[in-house]
Amino acid sequence: MLSRIDSDPLLRGAFSEGKMLGVMLAEDSSAEIHTLYAFSGSVTVPGADGRPCLSNFLPGFVPPVCDLLDPEGRFKAGEREISELNFLIHKAEKAGNPSPEAAAELERMKSRRRELSEYLQKWIFDHYELLNARGERRSISSLAESAGGLPPGGTGDCALPKLLQYAYANGLKPRLFGEFWYGAPDSASLRLKGRFYPSCSSKCAFILPFMLEGLDVEDFAGEKPSAPYAIIFEDEHLLVVNKASGLLSVPGKDSGSESLLGLLQRRENALNSCTAHSGPKIYPVHRLDMDTAGLMVFARTEAAQAALRRQFEERKVSKSYLARIDASDNLALKEGDSGLIDLPMLSDFADRPRQKVDFEEGKRAVTAYEVLKSYEGGGLLLRFRPETGRTHQLRVHSAHPQGIGSPISGDRLYGSHSDNPLRLLAESLAFVHPATSEALSFRLPFPSWAE
Repeated sequence: MLSRIDSDPLLRGAFSEGKMLGVMLAEDSSAEIHTLYAFSGSVTVPGADGRPCLSNFLPGFVPPVCDLLDPEGRFKAGEREISELNFLIHKAEKAGNPSPEAAAELERMKSRRRELSEYLQKWIFDHYELLNARGERRSISSLAESAGGLPPGGTGDCALPKLLQYAYANGLKPRLFGEFWYGAPDSASLRLKGRFYPSCSSKCAFILPFMLEGLDVEDFAGEKPSAPYAIIFEDEHLLVVNKASGLLSVPGKDSGSESLLGLLQRRENALNSCTAHSGPKIYPVHRLDMDTAGLMVFARTEAAQAALRRQFEERKVSKSYLARIDASDNLALKEGDSGLIDLPMLSDFADRPRQKVDFEEGKRAVTAYEVLKSYEGGGLLLRFRPETGRTHQLRVHSAHPQGIGSPISGDRLYGSHSDNPLRLLAESLAFVHPATSEALSFRLPFPSWAE
């Protein structure tokens, strides 16, 4: 498909500025496999008169779930009425000093515009009826209501919902699917041509669970750790723990998810089971991403928690990370190289939990790095020393073309092609003991994936 787009002027022009595309292998009743393609949203193509126009259709790509660009459709008719009202309202407001009758008519037109806008928005999501593998059908409105929120504009127009809808409507069984980026690199959100990325969270998170019902979908579980954590050091004031990859540091929004904090508290309670009350409370000090393994410190008292957090806030804690970087043509580093990455970061609010580089609104994020090893066949082993603590800082600074230039191995959120778990380890941690003022330093041995 990449070669076809590159060689086709129509497709190359439609996607040149950057677009998420989808691909699916689907099986028919005769066990024949069909390859389907979709693009997210709409595209700009030459119209019948040669002028650019928006379209939901391209040869070789599945159609939209609902074509809002149909000039004879209800949505475009409503848009035309709103445009006419906008013109009349602007004309009336420009006239100034209206008579009571004209003022009343102006308010009537504004009220009609508001009602029509609200009606069209509801009409869209009522008429986007999505299918699943069980043959069930639900509107986006009903799915959003069940999720307890309002659907954002463009819901149902991403590539994967289009592919699933087309497959179900045509008696095909999805076997394999994914979404990838085509076009100019999106340096803010770190998308590169030809790389696969997860579906967006803002528009797809509440509709895909329904659309995937009835399919045997495999969740990537990764390597199972022998134990979720190991105690490295403890006294009456604090604990230093080696957290396994795949475990939350602290409870998330889903209260049913296990976390290291919860496990440590249960351990504390078990150690004090001979008493009539639970063990001392465990207090969180900092966090690691769920998929990041390595060293963390927890407090056993509020005073220790406050003192340790103050050290983190004042950047008096020394920490380093090991990361294995995917092979890439963008890598220009070699063993022994070192440097500093200074790229401001901001949450990608439209696609959480992704973060992005934003030179206007982002907060400063600084990471020092050194290349420890170059692997045969490509790829690097790096040691990162973050000077700030932004969410996903090392992952973004690694993947960004102005950073390392290639994602951390296993980081599918930022474009890694590797099937293994995230190869990122919080290898060292050094701080001052909150009660004794003793300098404490801890370091983990190199993991097997670093060899």
